[in-house]
Amino acid sequence: MTVISATLLSLLASGLSERHVVNELIYNKRITILAVEKNLDIPVKEMSDEEVQGVFDEKIEQFVIDMDGKIIEGLIAEDIDMAKEKKKPEAERRLPVYLYHGADGDNIILSVRGSGLWDEIWGNISLESDLNTVLGVTFDHKGETPGLGAEIKDNSAFPKQFEGKKLRDTKGVFQSLDVVKGGVKNELHEVDVITGATVTCDGVAEMLQRGLRYYEPYLDKVANEKN
Repeated sequence: MTVISATLLSLLASGLSERHVVNELIYNKRITILAVEKNLDIPVKEMSDEEVQGVFDEKIEQFVIDMDGKIIEGLIAEDIDMAKEKKKPEAERRLPVYLYHGADGDNIILSVRGSGLWDEIWGNISLESDLNTVLGVTFDHKGETPGLGAEIKDNSAFPKQFEGKKLRDTKGVFQSLDVVKGGVKNELHEVDVITGATVTCDGVAEMLQRGLRYYEPYLDKVANEKN
């Protein structure tokens, strides 16, 4: 009886583990395409898992680049674990890139990862076809405080502030994005902090400043190819 019970428990754990992996993959795809929700036919929260997968199968191209902006053959964005990449020396890191092929053009989705108050935070930033204007962003976290730092994900007003912001200034110099306290002074690049979540928002700011600059060589390369 003991052997039978142990075997059944092992099989059950294995089955649940596989299901957990599948659920995590779908969840990651869901928050990735949430960054381009403005260009989707229906809201992401109303999509079934099958519909989310359908968007990836039909409209998403994915690849991986190195820190020089060169595409690494044989890898797709889903292969990249950003938590592991974050632990590597910067020069050795690999970056995922998702390209959404929409009816009105293509949108690049870039992924960033950083540290909040209690644990890691991460996000996806999609750009308009000009490779400069923010279409949408999504943020997530591992352990920020509900009602405070967790608002980077739970309060839709925070990511909405980023829509229409620019990565470059009027002279074309890369500036990235910033989260500031005391009121926005630079409308092109800044958004307001969440009240009571200054440390988490400082983490978001650092993550965006650093993480988006990693993609600068690739964005420059694509822009030059367009011209």
